[in-house]
Amino acid sequence: MAERSKNYCYFYIAGFKYWDGLFVQSKLKVGQKLRLVPELDNPFDPHAIAIYRKKTKLGFVPRKLNEGLAQLLYFGHGEIFETYVAEVNLDGDPWERVAVSIRVKDAR
Repeated sequence: MAERSKNYCYFYIAGFKYWDGLFVQSKLKVGQKLRLVPELDNPFDPHAIAIYRKKTKLGFVPRKLNEGLAQLLYFGHGEIFETYVAEVNLDGDPWERVAVSIRVKDAR
């Protein structure tokens, strides 16, 4: 039987310690849904994609992974993705505390 979704990318949240992730890290659970929000006006990266838990900005998709994903989101294809907390390590270095999995939904 086929999987219901396929992994697109897996990464640690970039900038986690600089945004509000540290304030909500104890509430993050593996499998929890997250939201991707393109930041077209980001002065540091035109392909920046912020990651949110509810209204809390956790950080960003790493720059090395964001260009293709940003284009898909910009052109309205965000509904094909599911974004989840994949790993939480509260004792890890701040840049390796929370891993994210972005999966492509199976539309069959």
